[in-house]
Amino acid sequence: MGIWISRLMSIFGDREARILVLGLDNAGKTTILYRLQVGEVVSTIPTIGFNVETVSYKNIKFQVWDLGGQTSIRPYWRCYYPNTQAIIYVVDSSDTERIGTSAEEFHAILDEEELRDALILVYANKQDLPGALNDAAVAEGLNLHSIKNRDWAIFKTSAIKGEGLFEGLDWLSNQLKTKKR
Repeated sequence: MGIWISRLMSIFGDREARILVLGLDNAGKTTILYRLQVGEVVSTIPTIGFNVETVSYKNIKFQVWDLGGQTSIRPYWRCYYPNTQAIIYVVDSSDTERIGTSAEEFHAILDEEELRDALILVYANKQDLPGALNDAAVAEGLNLHSIKNRDWAIFKTSAIKGEGLFEGLDWLSNQLKTKKR
């Protein structure tokens, strides 16, 4: 699977909102992408290179860049940071061994000056798998409660079942509209 980076372009007046969707490999980003785009689960393989798709939700059009997420590629994420209003960070809740690595990558993203004003939406994905951490445990593992200088939310999701995805997008859409004012 890869990391996907998404540019969310919506019409809030004449304003465009840029959203980055990030996370470790195998977090479920490609499955989420296709669940949102075609409404069903599509068989995926680890992303080599990238996929580009457009996903529309309500009055929001996402141009989604699904890039390979190997460790060696993560330093290039910063090429997409300028002009970003929000980050959607996807966590594999069943991968308890890598929650520390996920937290390190997440906080490195938050420390970037270009992302200091970005909203944070976390998808605690793979809730359908046995042993998956619940949203409170993922929030603790990522140390979300230490984030005091920006709005954030976490949603339990299952890309396979399609649960929690639209609730997260609703929150993000509302926050972006509020932030515009």
